[in-house]
Amino acid sequence: MSAPSAPNLFLVYVTDAERSTAFHSDLFGMKPIMVTPRYVPFEVAPGVVFALWSGKTDRLGPRTPRTSEIGLMLPGPASAIDDLHTAWTAKGATVVEPPHDEVFGRTFVVADPDGNLIRVAPVD
Repeated sequence: MSAPSAPNLFLVYVTDAERSTAFHSDLFGMKPIMVTPRYVPFEVAPGVVFALWSGKTDRLGPRTPRTSEIGLMLPGPASAIDDLHTAWTAKGATVVEPPHDEVFGRTFVVADPDGNLIRVAPVD
C-alpha cells in the first residue's frame, strides 16, 4: 500500500480546545472523532481530518496572526450562502466580511473565537 500523496490532516490552532470544539461542532453540525485536552479531530471525509490543536499554549495567544482560512464550499444558488450567513450570525459567529460577490461567486467570512477565518463560498 502506498502512502497518501495529498494532505489529509488540517490543523487549526486554538487557545481553548473545549471552547473551540463547542463552537466548531455547533457551526458545522459535526462531532469529533475523539476529544483530548489539546487535540480534537473531526473526520470531514474518509481519511481526511480537520483538527483543533492548542499545542503549546504558552506559544499561541489570541494575538497570534492567522494566515489561512477554513473553507466551506456550498452547492446551490447564491441565496444558500446568504441563508447560511443568517444562520451562523444567529449562532453568534463574528462576521469579518458580510456576504458579497467575488470573482468566484457569493461569499462571506466569519471568525472563530481565536480569530481563525472561515470562508463560505460556492462549489468550484
